[in-house]
Amino acid sequence: MTTTTQSSTSRRSAYPRPRVLGIKTEVPLFDGKRVRYVNLDSAASTPPLLRVQQAVDHFAPWYSSVHRGAGYKSRLSTHLYEHARDVVMRFTGASPATHEVVFVRNTTEALNLLAHRIILEPGELVLTTRMEHHSNLLPWYRTPHEFVELTPDGRIDLQDLERRLKAHQGKVRLVTASAASNVSGIITGIRQMARLAHTHGALIAADVAQLAPHRALSMGAVDDLERIDIMAFSGHKLYAPYGAGALVVPATLFASGQPMLVGGGSACLVTRSDIIWTSGADLEEAGSPNVIGVVAMAAALEELMRYGMDKVAAHERGLTRYAIKRLQTVPGLSLYGPSWDTMLSGSEDRLGVFSFKLAGHSYSEIAAILANEWGIGVRSGCFCAHQYVAFLMGVSDAVSEKIYDQLISGLPVDLPGMVRASLGLANTREDIDRLVAGLTAIAQGNIRAQYIQTPGGDLEPAGTTHDFAAHGESLL
Repeated sequence: MTTTTQSSTSRRSAYPRPRVLGIKTEVPLFDGKRVRYVNLDSAASTPPLLRVQQAVDHFAPWYSSVHRGAGYKSRLSTHLYEHARDVVMRFTGASPATHEVVFVRNTTEALNLLAHRIILEPGELVLTTRMEHHSNLLPWYRTPHEFVELTPDGRIDLQDLERRLKAHQGKVRLVTASAASNVSGIITGIRQMARLAHTHGALIAADVAQLAPHRALSMGAVDDLERIDIMAFSGHKLYAPYGAGALVVPATLFASGQPMLVGGGSACLVTRSDIIWTSGADLEEAGSPNVIGVVAMAAALEELMRYGMDKVAAHERGLTRYAIKRLQTVPGLSLYGPSWDTMLSGSEDRLGVFSFKLAGHSYSEIAAILANEWGIGVRSGCFCAHQYVAFLMGVSDAVSEKIYDQLISGLPVDLPGMVRASLGLANTREDIDRLVAGLTAIAQGNIRAQYIQTPGGDLEPAGTTHDFAAHGESLL
């Protein structure tokens, strides 16, 4: 038994880091030169793993519509589609005896589906937080809800959560929160939140879209107070950008009821006057599903598990520490969220997500210069997390209301925002060095192009145009 374990461990430790497509792709700068593209936008979406692209290519000739087909290709496709549920179960540590995996397009659809399934009784409510991405915020605006507040440095306030659970004793049906922030990189205390939720009779749902590509997941045993009842994530953040995601839920939540989307496969029998709905995952997977996307996502999860999520985490932790030290050297740069000292102390785990400002420069200007003069892709704006960005930037409720009124009136609005650089499996120290060099140049006024605003609102170097239409046609 010991020999087998050692052999298995040896094979796993020797497994190479998964290759990501596009890491050597060159892009044009404003002056016509070409450089290797540095992708620092993994928090938004990731390119596919090589293994994922290979899996799609190998499967494509065998593709057929799943379920109820008698042909060989249909049965093979059905096998792979259903096998993907087992892969998701293993990746999340869920048990097929207690949970269902429902395939969706992305985390947004997963959480909208969850909101459809959480039927509140009179007086019941849902607790979410001001940290949330809109995927885990907007669906709950349609239900009775309250927001859990944040600590001054941008963490979820567990004391406020406990206070609200006690104030609504027995009436909180669900607590739902991000397991990691797409803005600050904070890994939340989701286990502590789960304990509090369960102690007060509520379910806990975790939006793990931002955490899943970077850390191992574990839903926990059904009798564990710190278990996670529900998880939602997207394949496009997990190196499988083919339009599939997953919602992992207790099977009891899908035992009956009417589906959010009705159509083929969601009904057992339809007569002139009535419908008998199916149950389980089929109830919420109406129509022909995205089989290729699901196969791609399963391939990504299996590849990450083969490599080891502990090794993914170790690689990214090292890069994160390096990035924090290097970013400190940029004149006028301020990070949002926990202080530099907290981040450098290593006292808490965090993701390689850095949202910042640079004195004297707008977020859109910084992103445009990094793209056109340095070949670096970052994200700028509010990252679909308006409440959290406003909180971290110190935007008052009064200012938020003024912006709201201007938007409603159709007036031009200069929305507050940040620049975000985020790390993934393919990034290296060289990528961070180029980012720091670009930001330092901007801070020192070494900007080589003159930028103008396009009709679409973007900033582009004057006299420079990228023929995206021609380039796109060449790829098809």
